[in-house]
Amino acid sequence: MSKEPRPVYAAELDVLGFDAYWKYAHQNELPYLWAEANCYYYRGQMVAKLKGGDVYTAPQIELMPDENGDLLLPKGAELICVDVPRMVAKNREMLELIEQTTVKKIVAVYEKYRAKLDCFHVAFSGGKDSCVLLDLVKKALPQGSFVVVFGDTGMEFPDTYALVDQIEAECKAKEIPFYRAASHFTPAESWNLFGPPSRTLRWCCSVHKSTPQVLKLREITGKNDYRGLAFVGVRAHESVRRAGYQYFIDGDKTRGQYGFFPLLEWTSAELFLYIYTYDISVNEAYKKGNSRAGCLECPLSSGSSEFIRHRVYRQEIAPYFDIIEKTRETTFSQEGFRDFINRGDWKHRTDGRFIEGVKKRYIEETKAGVTHIKITGALSDWKEWMQTLDWDIPYSVEEGKNSYTISVAEQILKSNPSKAKIFRQVFRKAAYCSSCTVCAGHCRHGCISFATGKVKIADCKHCMACHDIPGGCLIYDSLKIPTGGGNVRSINSLGAHSPKTEWLEAFFQGKDDFFNENALAAPQLLKFKLFLHDAGLIDKVHLTAFGELICDIGWSTEIAWGLILTNLAAENPQLAWYIQKMEIGASYSRKNLIDMLQIEGLKERPSELVATAYRRIVSTPLGTVLNFGYVSEDGSLCRTKCVLSDARVFLYGLFKFAEKCGDYKAFTLSTLLNDTIERDGISPTRIFGVTREEAEPMLRGLSAKYPDFIDVSFTHDLEKITLAEDKSSTDVLELFRTEEV
Repeated sequence: MSKEPRPVYAAELDVLGFDAYWKYAHQNELPYLWAEANCYYYRGQMVAKLKGGDVYTAPQIELMPDENGDLLLPKGAELICVDVPRMVAKNREMLELIEQTTVKKIVAVYEKYRAKLDCFHVAFSGGKDSCVLLDLVKKALPQGSFVVVFGDTGMEFPDTYALVDQIEAECKAKEIPFYRAASHFTPAESWNLFGPPSRTLRWCCSVHKSTPQVLKLREITGKNDYRGLAFVGVRAHESVRRAGYQYFIDGDKTRGQYGFFPLLEWTSAELFLYIYTYDISVNEAYKKGNSRAGCLECPLSSGSSEFIRHRVYRQEIAPYFDIIEKTRETTFSQEGFRDFINRGDWKHRTDGRFIEGVKKRYIEETKAGVTHIKITGALSDWKEWMQTLDWDIPYSVEEGKNSYTISVAEQILKSNPSKAKIFRQVFRKAAYCSSCTVCAGHCRHGCISFATGKVKIADCKHCMACHDIPGGCLIYDSLKIPTGGGNVRSINSLGAHSPKTEWLEAFFQGKDDFFNENALAAPQLLKFKLFLHDAGLIDKVHLTAFGELICDIGWSTEIAWGLILTNLAAENPQLAWYIQKMEIGASYSRKNLIDMLQIEGLKERPSELVATAYRRIVSTPLGTVLNFGYVSEDGSLCRTKCVLSDARVFLYGLFKFAEKCGDYKAFTLSTLLNDTIERDGISPTRIFGVTREEAEPMLRGLSAKYPDFIDVSFTHDLEKITLAEDKSSTDVLELFRTEEV
């Protein structure tokens, strides 16, 4: 077994159907088995494991055989309870050492910071970890030196509330202050307002958990800028993510909020040993088969845990399923909705698409060098939020019926991406703010108030903490509708696995064989295939005719990468964004890039991945051969003019541009150079950084050499460019096959 076992009681065995295999008394005072994940152990041997399972379907029970094929625990066997007193006695010395070490750590932290902080509190959740933690803190610290705060999401298990009531009574009997922190929204109100949470839209944690606790501690201390330390029952063994945690969170780096994790290195075996040794009250949810005590319905849960939770708390969970169904744009049959829930489709929502009745209150578009932000049906006053912007920016406001439009020069916004992000967020907040109070929780100066139900801001210190929120506003972030509808691929198309030069070299050497034998991990290969596909080099796992041409030209040449970049500009949103948003000759710090990407709607982590990907991309031949960009000594990303050594590459770019723009093959040079025009294609002048002075002679030369492909006229103030109707970008590629490169 691992270090994360949990005791198994009769209640869990009943829920899963083990009573069809074994006999046992239906008592829940003592456990019968131990379980780790989906594996069940009896007397030190794994005797059963679970397979599958979902909300409505019980997991399958597989009884384990011995080496002779006989069941280790035969059907009809009578289970004997775990000998808890003996277990406690045999491990007493070990537990005492662990306990003493942990108590000393708690005392040491308290003594070090007691004179510096306004309060110490135990973050109580009702789970086994926080129950043990509270007992240890009570042993370590003097009475009156700390308080207990229960973060009440309103979505806890009924068993959790029963335990909290008990612990609260015990604390009050010992004169230990016990507080409950809850949002003014009920879960039903917030789920209907924000839309159901998802694995990427976890607004619920901020609205129902962290913000209410911050506001409660301000109330307790009487200070908006209180400095406090939370004792938290986080353990490294719980997950891969938590395995990277440190014991201590420095408050100087987290807005004055310190955190200490005394149980970080404890295993669940040690926790339960402590619980049994000291007869600590434990949440009955564990006895019913729940491995964790959390929210009734959480988008992060899956598998057999969902079945157990739904079976045990079906009545309490039903209202959340009702909201999921009612807020969904789709009308379901009863069977269809069950399938929808079983698949967990609701957990993967990334925006407001498919949510019933979503109003697009914030619309942004740029025309002729001017960015227009139209707000319709604003839920709060933009003038209040504008106080948070420390930027003297010229803009105009045009009032309409139940709407207004903000207009500002595009170049001004481009000149300062970080401030431009805040400027946009001001109006997102104005459009969507429904007084969830998360912004107030972020502001340590107490400048933001929702006392009247509407936002009021006074004496803003411009710390920008209220803007350190996904999208600037959690409701906007949850309900936003992406520009272009549902089929637009993400800017973060390559994730953490943008191509490397050695991958490209291996691909061009192996061609089709590369996909059968390579050193890439599965996620890397998946993203590399996407890159190669968007570059036009492969169709599934086979080299295309374009790919063969690149091999013939020489994959490491300027011409090859000019053609590849043209394809990527047309097909890959991540490269297209780089080309469209980053100016030639400009330098962008990592923070600037991340701010610009967040303006586009990406969250912080995806923005960081994209910024990192660009640095990797310019280290490939795109940067080293084509001069697509480079990373400066200070770490900034610089976009530069590309090498364009063959005019046929530019001609190929013209045809690709025309094809992306609806096959419209007649335009002017001014149109080609005007990047403010909304269109699906990207002009080759933008891709390669070609100026008017460079474009004119190149276009004349192409027209003279390839009259069957292109005709240009630059006479009498006319600058017409006409591409042959019977030619395509594929035909241009033939020029590279028939002519000497």
